[in-house]
This record gives sequence, structure tokens and C-alpha cells, in this order.
Amino acid sequence: MKHLCLLLFFVTSLTRGAVQPDSTIKPVDSLRLVRLDEIVVSASRVSERLMTSPVSIERLDERQIRLSAQPSYFDAIENLKGVQLLTPSLGFKVYNTRGFANSTNVRFVQLVDGMDNQAPHIGAPIANALAPSDLDIERVEIVPGAASALYGMNALNGLAQLITKDPFTSAGLSVSQKTGVNHLSSPLTPARAYSETSLRYARTLGPRLAVRINLTYQRGYDWIARDATDLNPNANLSLGLTGAANPAADAVNSYGNESANRRSLTLNGQRYVIARTGYFEDETTDLRLNNLRGDVGVFWRIRPALTLSYRYKAATLDNVYQRTNRFRLENYRLDQHGVTLESPSVQIRIYHSRENTGDSYNIRSMAENIDRGYKSDNQWFSDFTSQFLASTRAGQPVTDALRAARTTADAGRPQPGSEQFREQMDKLRNINNWDVGAALRVRSWLYHAEGQIEPTKIHWARFREQTGIQLLMGFDYRQYVVFPDGNYFINPDGSDRNLVYYKIGGFVQASRSFFGERLKLGGSLRLDKNRYFDARLNPRLSAVYSLQAQHTLRASYQSGYRFPSLFEAFSNVNSGGVKRVGGLRVMSQGIFENSYFRTSVDAFQAAINTDVNTNRLTAEQAIQKNKGLLKSNTYTYIKPEQVNSLELGYKGLFFSQKLYIDADFYYNVYRNFIAQVEANIPRGSQPDSVAYYLADRNRQDRYRLWTNSKTSVYNYGASLGIRYSAGRNWVVSGNASLARLDRTDQGDGLEEAFNTPQWITNVGIGNQALWKGIGFSINYKYQSSFLWQSSLATGIVPPINTFDAQVSYTLAQPDRAVGPLSIKIGGTNLLNRPYTTFTAGPAVGGFYYATLTLTAFE
Repeated sequence: MKHLCLLLFFVTSLTRGAVQPDSTIKPVDSLRLVRLDEIVVSASRVSERLMTSPVSIERLDERQIRLSAQPSYFDAIENLKGVQLLTPSLGFKVYNTRGFANSTNVRFVQLVDGMDNQAPHIGAPIANALAPSDLDIERVEIVPGAASALYGMNALNGLAQLITKDPFTSAGLSVSQKTGVNHLSSPLTPARAYSETSLRYARTLGPRLAVRINLTYQRGYDWIARDATDLNPNANLSLGLTGAANPAADAVNSYGNESANRRSLTLNGQRYVIARTGYFEDETTDLRLNNLRGDVGVFWRIRPALTLSYRYKAATLDNVYQRTNRFRLENYRLDQHGVTLESPSVQIRIYHSRENTGDSYNIRSMAENIDRGYKSDNQWFSDFTSQFLASTRAGQPVTDALRAARTTADAGRPQPGSEQFREQMDKLRNINNWDVGAALRVRSWLYHAEGQIEPTKIHWARFREQTGIQLLMGFDYRQYVVFPDGNYFINPDGSDRNLVYYKIGGFVQASRSFFGERLKLGGSLRLDKNRYFDARLNPRLSAVYSLQAQHTLRASYQSGYRFPSLFEAFSNVNSGGVKRVGGLRVMSQGIFENSYFRTSVDAFQAAINTDVNTNRLTAEQAIQKNKGLLKSNTYTYIKPEQVNSLELGYKGLFFSQKLYIDADFYYNVYRNFIAQVEANIPRGSQPDSVAYYLADRNRQDRYRLWTNSKTSVYNYGASLGIRYSAGRNWVVSGNASLARLDRTDQGDGLEEAFNTPQWITNVGIGNQALWKGIGFSINYKYQSSFLWQSSLATGIVPPINTFDAQVSYTLAQPDRAVGPLSIKIGGTNLLNRPYTTFTAGPAVGGFYYATLTLTAFE
């Protein structure tokens, strides 16, 4: 805060003597003209002033987007207070607000003009796949924190509302060409070009009819994930084999050498843990980015205040994506049909989303099955053993013998880039069984219908006048349909009928002002029912007190529930010898009851190795000595996840409304975290032999089961945002966000990973009309290091320090802030210091771009 205040003072002093802007350029709206009247809709599902919103809400409008140093509005979201964006790919980013994130954030909802554009089988948005283009976005509203009381399932940690331009008021033709370059000075690839072409056309056909078309095509080369950090460094510690000498090394972004690809071999009386060789991600993946998305809409004003609209959105993606594994999305298709009826007091939406994973594939399965395709595991380990024994008999040191054994076992192994390698990839990407292939073949649908009405706005206006009470009521119905593919999803009844998963819900919200509109109290209650779970209530209470028109205090309390997503409920995935199974009883009955924690099995096997290698026990003696380490699985079938959240906040304007301050504090309590437990089932019928089964990797079945943590988790945080209009179009902004995991009441180790930096800070300075249509902005971001935990990889994410900047030129028309021509040249991560946003994610380097936009107004 000290540094931010000094920066504000410096810029204020600097701009007193700044060059006067060109008088022919229409001044950008100043802070004092905008802040008091900015309207948001996401906090309460109705239009309200930003200053009196009952919960924290961040707003990104066209003015801020133009001033941003980021190449797109979606990238600019990460500079908002309290928001972190994870980068699984150059093609898209993933939201994180208030913690407990992963590379597919199922606790966050993204709406486009009120329609959820998630990928149905995933249960979370694929970022900007169906999002508006830069040419069509009007504003973005982010609600960090629980929003389940009004929006239902998944809105547990936050919500983003992307609002597009009205074709009746923003008609005309706009074309944008963005050209960029990344991978400068990369040791893995030469510099790569990036291109993004966008078109928007909107036209009114008389006073009542309008049409709108958008199209965006992206081409580029994705960021590369090639972290060589060993995830299994202590596998052979008892033998002194560490670092480069460790024959069980598992590099973060190398696949085919994970736990399922390792064995314990007894060689010369000692037990070695040996892994197959594996391939790095960029060796088994096409990193070319080819994304096409667009939408078409028809809008009919039945009456001046009543509009019926139809929208169709579609996207085809070719880029990398991450869940529990890394995937290559290829010819991945997602589309949505939607119809909306809107009036000042009534909104009705019906939409249908379809998802088809096309020719996508699992990168890990691709790597390990290329290995197995030329030589089975049994043959590879046999060849390794034979050569190792031969080498040691010849007097070679152990480290040399291990290298020679691997070279022999790898003989004939397909080399990346070779014809043999490409043939194997082409073959495996069409086999929809991850034990022997790599294809991802999922088709899923989503149906959604919702409506809301403000009866006191028009129909019950007399009631509102007499009581002062404003009412809002709504309902929704959602149904998921999945086509069983035999690998990712199966019907638990054994048939090939589609899986159907639905929920229904509704809410009522009431508010009233007191003391001459200075105090506004509000409350809402939502009821949701899922096919497999009992009905759940989500209440919210809020209060907003206006000390003056320019200073408000707010407080809210709410609870929220999240029903399991399709994947968490119904998955049935075989992957590298591990089966991931949904947590519903119909999917996992009998597995929970008969399994043992994998952590205890791993500890048991490691103890056996140590006793054999260092204490000179026989394998049988070591098994008998350590069998007490085995622990039965104590978890059971999945239940809904819950959060209780308290939030306090303040908004204020100072210095003749030039300085805007927004601060908030929150405290959350989570229960029944939906997480995964890894457990092994012995493959045998003799109870007395369980320890012997679990000592041998070939005599047990491994599972990863969706269930709930027994731990209650507490976390808190705070954020502060400042924006100062220094005059003469200078704007200085800054924000800082704190997020902390407070405590757990049991610490059972299964609670979902927090995966959030303690501190995120942004500081920016800019002037959109510095001189003769020229503007600029600079932004600095700091993010502290943090622990990332996931089933793919766990590690420390290093701190991030980046600078972004842009220079722009706008040829403005006399009566418009934006003219027919604008040019923007900029860069993100200007110093080109690669960073990762999560462990196993790609390294993000410098990205440098130039954007030319032409607009022809109707």
C-alpha cells in the first residue's frame, strides 16, 4: 500500500505538467462521471448501481479494455481485483477466485448474456471457447465468492457474466486483425507467429428487427510444458540412487514413466524401483493452435420494452487442455442454441449445448502406449533385468549397469519425429481405450430452461409502494445427457442407453430500503433438487448502508451447495492401469468397501524395499513385518459440497470523486469437499494373503474414486482496489488480494487443494488520449509462490513478476470516443521471463502483438 500511495502521488505530480491532449479528440469519460452510475446485474440478478451492490463485484468495461495492456479482454480479466487466471494453453485461461482451484474449475460459472456456456461433460467453462469476441464485448462482471443462492449449482467460488453489445445501439461492421509472436529465445522451438482475425457485423432492419454476426479465427503455437523436475526422487533412496542416477525418475511433463509404468525388481538380492523411459509432452503432442468460433443472433423488439432473441454459438478447437491428464483437443466441437425473452420485469431463457470431443486424445496415454506398442511391459522389464545382471556380472558399476540395461530395453523404441512414431500416434489416437490407446471420444448435451420475474416492478407496483418491498422470483431446470463411449463413460446398468443427470431449482429474493434509502436489506432463499440427492436450501442475507452517496458499507452471509459434476458422478476411465470411477453408489458400490488406501500401499511397498535393501530381510519377512502399514479405505459414496461464507466490504469516492476505493474481507467454511481418494483392491480371494497381493503391483487393481473429504476447511482473504483519475485522462490503478487457508478441523489429507497464491498485486498507469490520439498503459503484476496439489503433479509454483505494456493510436470521430481506425501495439511478460501458473502447466513467455481494428458505423 505504501508503494501504491507513492505511485499515486508521483503520477498526480507528473500529470500537472503533462502535454495537453489534442482538442479534436473527444475526452474519455472521467472517473467522476462514471463510477456513481455504473450498472451491474450479476450480484443480484437485477440492474443496480455498482456502489450499492450487496456483494463484491468487479467490472471490466470497454474503456478499461481499450486501456488494458493485455491483448484481449479475456486476458485483461486477470488484472481485476481478487482474480487469478490459470494458463493451461495459449488458447484459453481458467478462472480462480478465493481458492480451491484446479485447471478445470468446476466451482466457477461463466455466463454469456445469462447463458451458461460450460462443456457439459466437464461441468466447467472452457474459457473463451464460446465467449464473445473482443469486438462484441460490452462489459465483464465478476462476482468473486459464493453465488449459489441465486445461480445454483457450481457457482460456489465465483461467477463471470460476459455481456455483449446490443445490435440496436451498436450497429455496423468491425474488423480486427491481431498479429503476434511468442517463443522468442526459447531453447525448445524457434519464434512462432500468432494471428487472430475477428469480424463483427450488426444491422438493424427497421425499428424492431436486428441481426448480429461474429467470427473469430486464431492460429498460433501453444506454450510448451516441459518441466523435468522429478516427482519420484526418493524411490531408490535406500540404494543411494538419486538425481540423474534414479532409475524411477518421473519428470513432471514426461509421460509413460508414472506409477503405473514402474515395477520393483529384485536384482542381485536388492530391490530396485524401475520406470519405463517415457516421452516429453512436446514430443507426443501437436502444439499448433487452430481455434474457430462464432455466433449469429436475431433480435426482435416485439414492443419497445419486450425483446425476443435467438442466438447460435459454435466453436472448433485445436489446442492443449488439462484435467487430471493433459489432453490434445483436436477438432473439438462445442455449440449452443439459445432463445431469450426479456422485458423490464420478466426474463425467460431456454438453451441447448452440445459437446463432441472429435479427434482429441490423452497425451499421457499416447506416450505410455507408444512405449507398450513396440514392447510390452513384461518384455521390457525382462530385457532390463537380463542386461543389468549381465553387466554387473561383467564388473560394471551399478549406475553404468542401469544405463546399459535401459539402452538394451529401449532398443527399437520409436523416436519422436520418425515415421514409426507418427504411425503409432495415428493408430493410438483412434483407439478409445486408454489401456491400449489414447482417444477421447465423448459426446454430451445440456438442456437448460430458466425464468425470473420481478412482480413488484410492474404488476405488483402498488404492493411495492405500500410496503417498500421489492421481490424477485425465479426457477430453472437443467438436464445433462451423455452418450456412453465405453471408455470415459458407461451406463452402470450395463446397457448402451444414454446417461441422464438432472436438477431443478428455484429462488425468491426480497429487499427493502430504510432510513430514506440509506440502508438496504435483502434476503434470498434457493431450493435445488438433484436426481440422486435430497433437496438443498441455499440462503443469502445482505445489508448495504450508505454513509453518504459516495460511501457505502456492505455485509452478506450465504451458504452454497454444489452437486457433483457429470465427471465426478459417472466417470469410468481406464488410464494407465488406474481406473477413475464416479462417486455415485451406482458407479462405485463394492469398491469403497474392499479397497486399501494407495498411500498406505505405497508406504508398505517402500518399507519392504528398505528392509530388503538395508536390513537384509527376505521379501516374506519384510511383508510380515510391515503389513500393519496397510489401511482400509474409510471413505464412501459422494455427497454434495457445501460452503458457508461471510463477506464485509466498503466502497468510497474521494477528492471530488477522483479516487475510488473498494475493499472487502471474507471468511469461508467448506464441508464435504468433493475430492479424489486413491485406493487399491487386492486381486485375490484369500483374506490371509492380502498383504502378499498388495506387495505385488501385478496382483492388485488401482482406483481413483470421487468422494468427500471428512475435513471442514476454513479460509479467509481480503482485497483492496484503488483507481485514481489524475486529470487530463491519466488513470492510475492498483489492487492487492490476500488469500489464506486458515485451518482444517481434522486434516485428513483429502481436502481439495487450495492451489492459490497468498498475494496477488497489480499496479497500472495509463492515458488513453495522451496526445493527438496516442495513448499508452503499463501494468505490473506480482504473484507470490504457492503450493499446487493435483493428481497429475504436486509442486511449488514460483513467484511471478511481469510487466505488460501497450501503445495505441485512435483516429476518433468528432462525436465518438472510438473511431473508424485504432492501432494497438503491446506485449505481455515484456521481459520474456517464462513462468508457470500451476505445476505441470506450460511455461508462459513473452507475447508481443499488434492489433488493427477498423469500424464502419451504420
